[in-house]
Amino acid sequence: MSKCEQCIVRKFNSLKALTKDELVRISGCKTSKFIKKGEVIFDEGETLNGVYCIKDGICKLSKLSANGRDQIVKLVVKGDLLGQRSLVVDESANLSAVALNDMEVCFIPKQEIMTDLHKNPEFSLDVLQQMAYDLRESDDIIVNMAQKSVKQRLAEILIYIHDHFGVDSNNYFNVLLSREDYANVVGTATESAIRILSQFKKEGLISTSGKHIRIEDMEGLKHVE
Repeated sequence: MSKCEQCIVRKFNSLKALTKDELVRISGCKTSKFIKKGEVIFDEGETLNGVYCIKDGICKLSKLSANGRDQIVKLVVKGDLLGQRSLVVDESANLSAVALNDMEVCFIPKQEIMTDLHKNPEFSLDVLQQMAYDLRESDDIIVNMAQKSVKQRLAEILIYIHDHFGVDSNNYFNVLLSREDYANVVGTATESAIRILSQFKKEGLISTSGKHIRIEDMEGLKHVE
């Protein structure tokens, strides 16, 4: 088990604001977990007794809508923290977290995080800044849903995944999403997402190999109407 004070992952989240002594203390009480693809990390409505630091892998955060659709709100990657908002406001989880591939996470108990929030103002500020950033992202999603077509939203999410999660040696996306996942990200029916992806493929904007997707014309995707 790696020590928090030596872990490179912490440099990508609010834990970077903790002192060495605070990290040593957290390292002594955290637990590491391996999570299989498709496994639930936590469910919407669940009481979280700590935060999760993503050491490796990708998960999706989603919320079940009134019509039963699983709306994906965000994709979370290595280096991110999960659950800090629920701890700060002392509420149950507003979203569900499900692994999109095999993951390794570290679970830090609630009391340890709350101690640092009260005692380390730099850490508290960093957590608040991250929450503010997440809120801005949510604002952008709401505007996109209202003002952009499904085609435009799907083109944007393809570009986002390419830019944020990278590609393999054959330039296919590193993160593998189902067609249903793509539909749930942009807020449409699975059939519509499949039809639009097929259209993108015919137009030479993307190519596919099974569920894998590769962007062939980035500029064309950026100008989809």
